[in-house]
Amino acid sequence: MGDNNNVNLPPGFRFHPTDEELVVHFLHRKASLLPCHPDVIPDLELYSYDPWELDGRALAEGKQWYYYSRRTQNRITDNGYWKPTGMEEPIVTTTNNKRVGMKKCFVFHVGEAPSGIKTNWIMQEYRLPDSASSSSRSSKRKSQPKTDYNKWVICRVYERNGDDDDGTELSCLDEVFLSLDDLDEISLPNYN
Repeated sequence: MGDNNNVNLPPGFRFHPTDEELVVHFLHRKASLLPCHPDVIPDLELYSYDPWELDGRALAEGKQWYYYSRRTQNRITDNGYWKPTGMEEPIVTTTNNKRVGMKKCFVFHVGEAPSGIKTNWIMQEYRLPDSASSSSRSSKRKSQPKTDYNKWVICRVYERNGDDDDGTELSCLDEVFLSLDDLDEISLPNYN
């Protein structure tokens, strides 16, 4: 499993979760303060590291890195910033199409906003939907303290390379959103 030495999985096992698995089996358990087995994804302060500094700190699987972080609006590192692309995409279960999370894509830019230089580093940030946190809270007894379920996110970071297929699959919406980064290059048909 990459260079991550704190993972205790048998040889041959790989960490390749779907979006639904990341949200349901990892993020929801983390936000609910339940143990994850195996506990392989580390907690990182998301914006303390540039994406190329994640190796050895985050869970590495191939050319992808996974980690938990506190949800924040500040997406600025020492050398750049994460710029959002497109809209949030719902994560739904395969069994009953129930919305269990949200996914937002970001592209890393080197330099200061808004004039930074776009890189090939992509981050997919997963969070629980707002409705999940409120329904979970209302079902608890009043004597228990309320847990802030939306303070945690799980991130998947990878470097996109045009001529190298690293096995990372983007949804159709991801591809569209990433292509909309520069709206000046889009030409729409004239129906007049």
